[in-house]
Amino acid sequence: MRHRGSLVMREVPVPTSVSAEAQRIIAMGPINPPTEYPPLDDIEAWRVLVAERDAATLAMIGDRAAGLPVVFDEIDADGVRVFVITPTETDPSSRHVYLHVHGGSFAFGGGEACRLLSIRTALQVGACVWAVDYRTPPDHPYPAPLDDCLTAYRFLLGRRAAGEIVVGGESAGGNLAAAMLLRARDEGLPLPAGAVLLTPEADLTESGDSFQTNAGLDPVLPGSLMATNLLYAGGHDLTDPYLSPLFADFTRGFPPTMLRTGTRDLFLSNTVLLHRALRNAGVAADLHVMEAAGHGGFLGAAPEDRDIDREIRAFVDARWADAGGDR
Repeated sequence: MRHRGSLVMREVPVPTSVSAEAQRIIAMGPINPPTEYPPLDDIEAWRVLVAERDAATLAMIGDRAAGLPVVFDEIDADGVRVFVITPTETDPSSRHVYLHVHGGSFAFGGGEACRLLSIRTALQVGACVWAVDYRTPPDHPYPAPLDDCLTAYRFLLGRRAAGEIVVGGESAGGNLAAAMLLRARDEGLPLPAGAVLLTPEADLTESGDSFQTNAGLDPVLPGSLMATNLLYAGGHDLTDPYLSPLFADFTRGFPPTMLRTGTRDLFLSNTVLLHRALRNAGVAADLHVMEAAGHGGFLGAAPEDRDIDREIRAFVDARWADAGGDR
């Protein structure tokens, strides 16, 4: 082992149990260095960090998004900006909508990054995607991001039957997607046909084992995100189920769910524990664990990523089929 500051950086051999493409991604080592987060009360420093991170994201994905077979629109969902991304191959008569909540540690990935990051989701599910450009901290901590997601879902329910909707998100977006569904349930709204929670940040207390065992091993998330968790929570109790969905009572209802993680994912425990909580409550839930994958799989560059893409497509298609046709 070697140490970088307070973070243990481990040199673990590249496994031969994954594809050559995945091995090359693993051999690249850490993609993101450990972040030096500002003090929670230094709002201006957080604004600068968010702007820098979002600019880096746009520089990385902007060229790749050009020319992809999708069309864009933008709507105002009762005050919440929603990007509508539709693959050109989509049947114009289809009423299916995938409500997507982007990741980014709650603070990052908004605006243009939200639009571009949701292109992959639209191509993944082969359906119209509504990408929620929710407000973010430091200026808009909890409950503003969650409120925006619920507003967008309620607005969509005015235009589609619940069975025509699947809700999904990754990382912090998985947290917000799950929390939004809990809020919708508690406020008496109908639940969608299904949920897709990809390596969800389900427990902001970071109590799971993988926050220790995979620290310094995950190439995307090198260590704790407690600083951004606290920034988002804005002083609220991290064990509140609307902040940490893992602690919710799922016996009161939750849609059939697909979850994905990897054996090197810092959020492996989050995902595994949430899967068990759902199953113990009688909720239909499928868990997919990718060998040697960190947070986000293999960046879409390996056959293993395409396997998961097919699983997600099969899941959403099955959920829409089981829910029936148009209203």
